[in-house]
Amino acid sequence: MTTVYLALGSNLGDRMANLDAAIARLAPAVRVMARSAVYETAPMYVADQPAFLNMVVEGETDLPPDALLAHLKGIEAELGRKAGGVRFGPREVDLDILLYGREVLTTPVLEIPHPRMAERAFVLRPLADVAADVRHPMLGRTIVELLAKVPGADTVVRHSPDKI
Repeated sequence: MTTVYLALGSNLGDRMANLDAAIARLAPAVRVMARSAVYETAPMYVADQPAFLNMVVEGETDLPPDALLAHLKGIEAELGRKAGGVRFGPREVDLDILLYGREVLTTPVLEIPHPRMAERAFVLRPLADVAADVRHPMLGRTIVELLAKVPGADTVVRHSPDKI
């Protein structure tokens, strides 16, 4: 079994229900070991869209990276994400592989560790909840060290369900 860290995000429909549905569909291919808190964040890259709910799960899997990616894409499609949408645009659910053990992998369709995770407070903040002392396999820094250096870390706020 390989330990994996997966990012989940949603900004369309019932965002919390979308995250819960995605987590439920990870099994049995991914055994969820820990869940971060849920954070609400402004969109990045494409600003004219609703706020996101973001979280990270730590899991274990026997799937190789390419099969894990296919599993995640299948969950996205099942939950309403349409292929070919606006890059970084609104979506019911977004699932990304952040870390796959200590593996470093670059293929035409998959990069591990996730190539933009170190610039994204909305990924690092929840990742720090479940993997604070894990080291980025290429940068050599812990998740907490990366979070301390990323701009906008203070804008990632814990989600309060009564705010919806």
